[in-house]
Amino acid sequence: MDVRSALQKPEDVQNEFQTSSSVIHIDKAASESGSPGDAHRKALTRKLLFKLDSRILPVLALLFLCSFLDRTNVGNAKILGLQKDVGLSDRQYASGLAIFFAFYIAAELPSNLVLKKASPRIWLSFLTAAWGIIGMCLGFIHNYAGFLIVRAFLGLAEGGLLPGMVLYLSGIYTRGEMALRIGLFYTSASLAGAFGGLLARGLSAIGPKAGLDAGWRWIMVIEGLLTFAAGVAAYFLLPNDVSTAWFLKTEERALAAKRLQEDTPTYSRDGHSSEATEKFRWSEVVRGILSIQMWLTATAYFSILSGLYSFGLFLPTIIKGLGYTANEAQLWSVIPYAVAAVVTVVVAFASDRLKLRGVVMLCVLPLAIIGYAAIANVSEHDNNTKYGMTFLMATGLYASVPPVLVWNSNNSAAHYKRAATSALQLGIANAGGFVSAFIYQSSEAPQYHKSHTIILGLLVYAWFAILLNVLYCAKINRDKTNGKYDQYIECGDDRDPEFKMVL
Repeated sequence: MDVRSALQKPEDVQNEFQTSSSVIHIDKAASESGSPGDAHRKALTRKLLFKLDSRILPVLALLFLCSFLDRTNVGNAKILGLQKDVGLSDRQYASGLAIFFAFYIAAELPSNLVLKKASPRIWLSFLTAAWGIIGMCLGFIHNYAGFLIVRAFLGLAEGGLLPGMVLYLSGIYTRGEMALRIGLFYTSASLAGAFGGLLARGLSAIGPKAGLDAGWRWIMVIEGLLTFAAGVAAYFLLPNDVSTAWFLKTEERALAAKRLQEDTPTYSRDGHSSEATEKFRWSEVVRGILSIQMWLTATAYFSILSGLYSFGLFLPTIIKGLGYTANEAQLWSVIPYAVAAVVTVVVAFASDRLKLRGVVMLCVLPLAIIGYAAIANVSEHDNNTKYGMTFLMATGLYASVPPVLVWNSNNSAAHYKRAATSALQLGIANAGGFVSAFIYQSSEAPQYHKSHTIILGLLVYAWFAILLNVLYCAKINRDKTNGKYDQYIECGDDRDPEFKMVL
């Protein structure tokens, strides 16, 4: 349920009166002598953000951590015997990864379009619990057919989570607060890479027990159980929106609504919020599909995720190829992820503070470009340099994600166009999983010159695509200032001249 829609339809007259009174109180406090009202609002805003951050973000971080664990545990299981025990060739293993991404991508747009109807609390929780059960099934497969079927259903269940979370947060926070919040829960992906290696190391030590003939099977079973438990917990912990957040006081709910109204001027000519009364229209989906911004950011994100997925899926194999044992590879993979997590939060904070998305990416993406350029061309035996470059690769890739992930959401209104652009961007971007699944072959280890070079070329393209989008958004803002969008005054979406694009 969208926050603005819920606020237009309070459950009873008393709540409506209380909310309206609180809005009047906030407006009055802000207008009287300037400073006292401003101080009151700032203090109330700090309390509001603290409550939202402490109640919502940890839950989303947990769900996303589970998602990333379930996507990458197959990489850890591979070097612990999955491919050999199930009897998979390199091509069959790659096909299993590819079919996951195919179903993952197919699920993203439909999932986002039903999120408002089903409600975030129910839908996000259901998806997580479902893929937890499916993920457990990977621990019981014995042939190629079973591997394909489980990976397909896993992709179908996981596909709606990330676009759903981005859409959900856009109804909770203002546009200038999104990157840091996305960054905070997205770093759980980095931590999942680190935690996943440690957890896989521990679970694999269980060995053949209780009818399971290999330690890697316990990785799938235990992580699947943990994911299911996280999905059930999310149902009881997440509110649908700020109007139903039981941990907020009436005045705080009113302020949360007012902040969103001030941040995104999506009001129709009759004075009502367009998102409150908006009905589903295919024209809004088409408007999202035809968005130049969506295609530029989506293809750039595709390039970034091509590197990120290859890094996450094959880092243990890469490190092992540098001369480490399988168990040592799990442990040495922790450090680059941990460094990337810290830098990602810092970059996301700067992106929100400066209210810049693409400009920030133009500064951090070259780190990954340098890393891939170096690791693809250093001597085959220069292991120290190769491992050092993984820090630049991880940092540049992960730190670029929060700005690009929220950019379309920042610049799209009303609800169904934002739902479409967010899902389509991720759908196109996640096709990068196909690239990572097929280009990193065992026959190339440990140098991976061709594979790294392909990712390098994609990242260079991403930098130029981001630059073009920054210039395009700046042009739209100039055109709105010069009156070229006056026909859309009070139209209730992102074409309104008052709706300025974030660069």
